[in-house]
Amino acid sequence: MKPRHKSVETRYMEERQAFFDDLKKLDRRSFLKVSAAALGITAANGLVAPTSFQPVKLAYGATPEGGEKSFRFAYISDSHLYEKDVNDRFARSLMRAVDDVNRLEPQPDFVFYGGDLAQLGQAAELELGAQILKNLKVPLKIMVGEHDWYLDMGEKWQALFGKPTESWDHKGVHFVKLLSVIEEDFWTARGMKPMERMQTVAGLDNGVQKPFTVGPDQRAWLKKDLEKLADDAPVVVFSHSPLYKIYKNWNFWTDDADEVQAILKRFKNVTVIHGHTHQMLTNRIGNIHFHGLLATAWPWPYAPEGMPELTVQMTRPDPFNPQDGCGDGEVCVYSDGMVDKIHNFWNRNPVTVTRAYMSSRGRQSGPAKPNRPAY
Repeated sequence: MKPRHKSVETRYMEERQAFFDDLKKLDRRSFLKVSAAALGITAANGLVAPTSFQPVKLAYGATPEGGEKSFRFAYISDSHLYEKDVNDRFARSLMRAVDDVNRLEPQPDFVFYGGDLAQLGQAAELELGAQILKNLKVPLKIMVGEHDWYLDMGEKWQALFGKPTESWDHKGVHFVKLLSVIEEDFWTARGMKPMERMQTVAGLDNGVQKPFTVGPDQRAWLKKDLEKLADDAPVVVFSHSPLYKIYKNWNFWTDDADEVQAILKRFKNVTVIHGHTHQMLTNRIGNIHFHGLLATAWPWPYAPEGMPELTVQMTRPDPFNPQDGCGDGEVCVYSDGMVDKIHNFWNRNPVTVTRAYMSSRGRQSGPAKPNRPAY
């Protein structure tokens, strides 16, 4: 009598359990083996389409627009990890992003993670993310997102990653990291338990939560931190929510963004890089240039009220391909603080939003327009 073949579902569950068993004992030596196996398992089960990813080679030195390319860093953002018993696809996607960064040649100076490592801020979710990210070959700078924060008000995240607000200097550029997802207390009066608070904030469009803010304490800190800098100092600011107002119903919005912009206004060039929106997103307000990040978990549609005029919308993702419209990327920083922003889509060719495009207000070097309009 012939042995019965295991069903697809049984084989997938066994492979899934083996994947998480391997993650428990993961180190850098075994990371490439595990990540390659993860991608293979996912593809075999119809969750990933073959990639057309073409790596971008960056040349350094003088550029036609003037200025010096100083250095580059990579980015990963918005992985929204669940506990292993709920969802493993997002963990595989984060491993794919780490693998992308580790294969870059030459290696970037550091990696910036744009927030929302976890989905519900649970310790197991954050620990899983930290375990995967530790396999990066270069230093990590990580931002906190609202999904990381509102279960325990950031206690676990800070235990793993340190302060959510900081600044540092790197090769002549001043970097600032702001916690931009502070909300006014809406939960105490309603008697919400921690998970109810977390799920409310994660809902975005429920009409119960308050808008995101940077808050008066951080604004005062930012003003003092920047006092020592000359007006022509290059400044790059990291936040999770965009430091301008796009669409309040989804909390694609920072309520005190105008006040933060007023602090940054005196500088000749400021670049703000944010997560949260899961999409190619570009804006310019005065001399402040804003760039959104792709997510590794899922893409997000564009706001129905319209987008900033400099945004070249990414082609509408294929709803039958969970990783279409997802990816990671690189940022090439110039000596004046402006950047070339490279979006490395996993299933498409990369798209670059150049310094020239931003400085000319969209008149020069514009990226290709989408061949399938966004929703």
